[in-house]
Order: sequence, then structure tokens, then C-alpha cells
Amino acid sequence: MTAQALLERYVHGLSRRRLTIDSGRLLGFNGLVVEAEGPDVKVGELCDIETGVSSPPVRAEAVGFRDGRLLLMPFGHMRGVSVGARIRALGRSLRIPVSREMIGRVVDAFGEPLDGGAPIAAESYRDVQPAPINPLRRAPLDDALETGVCAVDAVMPLAKGQRVGIFAGSGVGKSTLLGMMARHVRADVVVVALIGERGREVGDFLEEALGAQGRKRSVMLVATADQPALVRTHAVHAAHAVAEYFREQGLDVLLMVDSMTRFAMAQREVGLAVGEPPTSRGYPPSVFNLLPQILERGGRLRDGGSISGIYSVLVEGDDMNEPVADHMRAILDGHVVLSRELAARGQLPAIDLLSSVSRLVSRVATREERALATRIKAIISTYETSRDLIDMGAYQAGSNPVLDEAIALYPALIECLRQLPEHSSSRGDSIARLRAALEGGVV
Repeated sequence: MTAQALLERYVHGLSRRRLTIDSGRLLGFNGLVVEAEGPDVKVGELCDIETGVSSPPVRAEAVGFRDGRLLLMPFGHMRGVSVGARIRALGRSLRIPVSREMIGRVVDAFGEPLDGGAPIAAESYRDVQPAPINPLRRAPLDDALETGVCAVDAVMPLAKGQRVGIFAGSGVGKSTLLGMMARHVRADVVVVALIGERGREVGDFLEEALGAQGRKRSVMLVATADQPALVRTHAVHAAHAVAEYFREQGLDVLLMVDSMTRFAMAQREVGLAVGEPPTSRGYPPSVFNLLPQILERGGRLRDGGSISGIYSVLVEGDDMNEPVADHMRAILDGHVVLSRELAARGQLPAIDLLSSVSRLVSRVATREERALATRIKAIISTYETSRDLIDMGAYQAGSNPVLDEAIALYPALIECLRQLPEHSSSRGDSIARLRAALEGGVV
């Protein structure tokens, strides 16, 4: 063998080897972050922390550096780990297995089954945080997405590939509305991510909100409140990776994340633990940097299907201008606001049509349909402005013809907009019923 051939063989062998130190040792642990000396890894790479001879290692992710030391955050509990424990680099970042077998199943943030069913055979593995989409690959959003919810489809219709937020305080019916959409939407696959929920609420959402009908075509991805913050943040990324897999199959996907506020809180824990400075209400800059990166993963592609995103935002103290809600509203293509006052009146779903908006109405609704929605909002606005006078009996009929019309039509409109969770209404039927109510017909 010639010297040139030997050199090429040697170079080829080196190219297949890891030329960095792939092990290190634990120096300290403060409850959230592990400080280690080595190994040589990049931010986002995975490591295993040894816990003992009989115990499995704890998986962790490199999240930063401080004073020449590596900072790791574990995906599990650190019981049994001691100072000096060996840390081994895995040489890769987090990936999630994806497969059509996931439809109808409940999985965790790593794609492992939680429903007691058979293991899911992976067709491929996807990085949970891929490169951004080339904007020129995106297709126009001009096809209507039917959610089966009358108030949404008729008054503020959505488009396939649109990203919309559901803004609500606690106990206003947010999960119920999400369940209605997941059950009745005209989509091929539904991916639901429950982030930071109580364990009891997971079962309730499956059985009551989603139901057997919705579960048949859904992938449920769950990261409960008792799991580490890093697991909760990765669950959101993993849900998008699963949705992207189905979009590449040419399918129309509805992705629902409940809630982005809990994702932001989890990322706040991660950011503050690695030393980021707190900003508005204690949120570090990484939170507001990650939100647009996540939301931009949805949409419709020219060479694939679509991901329509429904993101719930749990507003603290019903403050619609708190930092996460305000930032989300600026990025999204529309927002649905739920009103506690409407819920108290028994008007469910409690959608405040006067505060809600879809930015793509002009693309998916005809001129006549937009005129109908405008008139409905005008009637509701006129009635709500004078509600106190009407309830007290202080208004004299005939004083204001516009208000007289609103008083006459308001009850029928509200009856049309009320909807039980198990009932579905096509967009055409919803528009026809509201038009009949405006014309004084039978609802």
C-alpha cells in the first residue's frame, strides 16, 4: 500500500471518530442545573449522568456554560447522583420518533407511549428544533378551515395554515373549546400538546373534551406539571415535530398547544437557572426569542400539507396585556378571546366576538359573508353598550331605531351562537342560521 493510500485511509478513519473528550465529571448541582467539568459538547447536545451500578443513567441536555464549566439540565430526577459522577456525551441532540402509528395514541415528550398500549414502531426520527422554513416554500392561506364551532366559522373564519391564539383566564372554558375544535374540525390529523397540566386534567380532556370520536385521529402529547421544566419546554417542540411529519405526508394537520403560557413559565425556569437576566414579570429574553421560532413552524407549504395552529394563552388575572399574551397577539394571525362575564351568563362557548379577530377573513370569506359578520358584531355591540339601561327597564322603545333593532334580534343571535360541546355545525349551516336570525326567521 502506497504512502498516499495509507494517508487517505488514516484521514478517513479520523473523520469517523469523535476527536473531543466525550466524558466528564459532575462538580455540583443546585436543584435545577448540573455543573460539570467536561465533556466537550455543544449547547443542545445530550449527555448521560451515571447514578450507580444498578440504576440507569439520568439523561440531560447541555444548556450553557459558566466560568469554563458545562451547565446541564436533567430530564429526570437526580436521586442517587453524587459529586464526581461520570458524565458521558452522546454526540447528538434530542430527536423524537415519528410514525403513523402515533395516531390515536398518548405519548410523552420523547414519543414514548403513556396509554399502556404496544410500543410505537418509528418510521423516522426528527430533530425537535429544526432549521427555519424558507419563506418562499410557504403557500398562500386562502382555504377555509372548518372548526365546527358556529361563532368561529361564521363570524371570524379561519384558514388552513393559520395560527390563532385562544386567550382566556382560568375556568372560562378554554379546554372545552379546544376539545370542540379537536373533535369537529375538518382536518386529517389532530396533534394535541398538553403542557404543564395536572395529571387529572389529562384524563378529563381525553374522555370528556376530546372523546372517542376525536381521539381516533389525534396524537396526544403530554408533559404534566410535575415534570422538569426542560421536559415541558421540549414537549412543545416535539409536538411541532410530530405535526411537521404529517404535513410532509401532504396532510392537513390541526396542532393545538395548551398552554403557551405554561411553556413560557417553564422556559423562564430554564433561563433564570442558567443565569439569564429577568425582564418583564421575570421572563428572560429567551422566552420572547423562542415564541416566534415556535409559531413560525406552522403554516401551509407549496410542496406539502398544512399545519393550522391553535395556541391557548392562560392570561394571569384576566390581564390581556400581560407580557406573554401581548407578545403572542403580535405574532399570531388572529386571536379568540373568551369572556368570564359571558361564561357567567351561560353563553358557551364564551367567545367575545367584539374582542376577537381573524386576520385572514378577507381571504376565506366572501363579501356577503363579511357583511353578515360585520352586522352581527354591530348588533351585539349596540346591545352590550346599552345593556344596563335595558336590564333596568330604563330604555323607552322607539327612542333609538338602531337599538330597537338590536333588542329585537339579539336573543336569536345569541341562541345561534350558543353550542353544546358535542354538537357540530358546518360553516354553511352556521351562516344560514345566523342569516335567518337577522331576517327574523326561525333559528
